[in-house]
Amino acid sequence: MTSQVSMTVLRLQAEDVQTLKDGINFKKNPEDGKCYIIYKAKDKLRACRNQCKHQGGLFIKDIEDMDGRTVRCTKHYWKLNVATMEYVNPPDSFMQDELEAVLSDTDGSLELVELNPPDPWTTEPREAQELHAGEITLTYITHACMELKAGNKKMMFDPWLTGPAFARGWWLLHEPPSDAMDRLCQADLIYISHMHSDHLSYPTLRQLSKKRPDIPIYVGNTSRPVFWYLEKSGVNLTNINVVPFGVWQNVDDHLRFMILMDGVHPEMDTCLIVEYKGHMILNTVDCTRPNNGRLPHGVDVMMSDFAGGASGFPMTFHGGKYTESWKADFIKNERKKLLNYKTQLVKSLQPKIYCPFAGYFTEAHPSDSYIKETNIKNSPVDLNESIRKSCPNTLTWTPLPGSVLDLALALKDPSNRSAITELNGTKIYKDSWDFDLYVDELNASISAEIFKYKSWIQHYYNWAGFKGYNLVIRVIETDDDFKPLHGGYDYLVDFMDLSFPDTRPEREHAYEEIKNRVGVMRHVVLNGLLWDDLYIGFNNRMNRDPDVYHHKFWNHFQTELPLSAPDWDHFLQIARETDVTDESSNNCVLS
Repeated sequence: MTSQVSMTVLRLQAEDVQTLKDGINFKKNPEDGKCYIIYKAKDKLRACRNQCKHQGGLFIKDIEDMDGRTVRCTKHYWKLNVATMEYVNPPDSFMQDELEAVLSDTDGSLELVELNPPDPWTTEPREAQELHAGEITLTYITHACMELKAGNKKMMFDPWLTGPAFARGWWLLHEPPSDAMDRLCQADLIYISHMHSDHLSYPTLRQLSKKRPDIPIYVGNTSRPVFWYLEKSGVNLTNINVVPFGVWQNVDDHLRFMILMDGVHPEMDTCLIVEYKGHMILNTVDCTRPNNGRLPHGVDVMMSDFAGGASGFPMTFHGGKYTESWKADFIKNERKKLLNYKTQLVKSLQPKIYCPFAGYFTEAHPSDSYIKETNIKNSPVDLNESIRKSCPNTLTWTPLPGSVLDLALALKDPSNRSAITELNGTKIYKDSWDFDLYVDELNASISAEIFKYKSWIQHYYNWAGFKGYNLVIRVIETDDDFKPLHGGYDYLVDFMDLSFPDTRPEREHAYEEIKNRVGVMRHVVLNGLLWDDLYIGFNNRMNRDPDVYHHKFWNHFQTELPLSAPDWDHFLQIARETDVTDESSNNCVLS
């Protein structure tokens, strides 16, 4: 890991310090335009950047705040208590990164000091050398999968070539080139950015492992290991390399790469810098705030996600404000915000070439037609048009399967049409997905023996280990259309004391009703999987009272469940001897 450095981000003269009022003060650095919040109390000062941790929005005064301690984000209305640096909406979520407020004893001035890692890509710098045609090429495969050829080495990013992601919720929009699997098997190395199944695709890796089980795969050293599920998956890969963040990994004399963490989700997300003969390619993948906002300027190629829609919110919510018109307005505004954010990010970094990718998925299964119609995503064409208006010197590339960017030709003459070639006659969009093969695999869990015994519920949630939180959930097993399943389970979990009452407790408590497709829910339970398959995969429907996002609960079930699955063998040994079989649940079938 790289060492941190101390940097003064704002300095106030003594007279400016004296004008600080009690409570919240908004300040801007006149030199770089960056904004900060200073909270003044009787005996101390606290400070932070004026930037929401969620998606980088700006804070303003919260008109509902009666104590003068809270600010509100202009993007998604997250609220931060500056007196404690805790986010209060959603509760139990993030802590704001605090700046050191250093008050001078000599002249009364105030410095806000930030500890930052140095820009690690600047270590051992290399001058850019002249490239020959064909020396560096990028070939778009599908979704977030790119093939980088640099010299005589080939590197693959995030290969998702077959099967669904998030259980059965996401399917490939683009048809991979017919030789995509052969290309993957012939790669010299693979980078996988994070554990989400549209990037870490076990159906793809299962096919790869049959031909190249020893292919070198590189991942970042995230707190939740990227390959935490590998052993349980049955996929045989023997050369997985976990590397530290911010350290160059040398492939040969000219090619090296560096993995960086995400500032918002450091436990999971990563991004990548690849350098060949001094030419840099930046792949920010799905990172919300890659490398905490510090990124190289003027790279040769920048790639990022663009589409949005990668969440169950708000499509899977109902009741209260969640009318179809509210959802449509929210989704439209979110798309616009994301498009503007990506445009501004590209404008600030000034890459020579920009490519939107990692957003080419579709909710193709017929049972998800509502999601497909509602979850409208950004168009890469619209984003590139916005970028060209804002950054006229940046060449944009809207990739199609099999299309190739020749970096040498593009850098020499951005107007050269031969710098980007398309495969003539290549099928662009998928029109079949083998739904039954994968859905049947999920639904095989429905008849697992553990679900004969109602005590699986207590065993599972005890294994999950989440308690001491004033939330009650009702979980209802449903068919594909979210109608309660005859013979399916319908139960309450009280996370205050991890009990399983028959009725909701009389005390005041938060409540969520979660309807889950039975095949997906039981597959998740049986294998100890994360709840992303349910939430991001659109495999549930939710109603909550009050309408508050419970970050602590969802973060636990989406990122912090135990690394090993529940011990169902031991459970069955006990259950067979002591439990009464619930035959009705064992007989439930999908209609």
